[in-house]
Amino acid sequence: MELREISDRLEIQDVLVRYTRAIDTGDFDRLDSVFTPDADIDYVASGGIHDTFSVIKPWLAEMLPLFFPTRMHTLGQFEIAFPDGAGALTGEPGDVATCTAYFHNPMTMDDGAGGTKVVELGGLYHHELVRTPEGWRSRRLVEEVAWKRGL
Repeated sequence: MELREISDRLEIQDVLVRYTRAIDTGDFDRLDSVFTPDADIDYVASGGIHDTFSVIKPWLAEMLPLFFPTRMHTLGQFEIAFPDGAGALTGEPGDVATCTAYFHNPMTMDDGAGGTKVVELGGLYHHELVRTPEGWRSRRLVEEVAWKRGL
């Protein structure tokens, strides 16, 4: 593995960590450092919406704190691939990548009796990423839910 590929893999993992930290902390402006402005994001599998980043970002900021005031992701098993062919920006291989990562996401929500309960989602995040002048960014995210508990 070349040094550039090692660096790219670490930077891509960091994009996914920034994503989960932004969601978990409610720092939704941090998502600007995760997604391209025209990114396509699909949360349908978890009961959400499918739209562009410009629609998804304010939707997340409104809906997540309302229904799930506490969120905490864990990520694992990052599978990163660099497809053969021309890169998105320079025409060189390595400017596009895919990443699939396992996620576990416990969250709290109203239990309907004046308290809270913990609900959990587990699944895979499927990202398509592109190298931009600002670094790696996701241009597509599809959330695949493998299991749910407490919903």
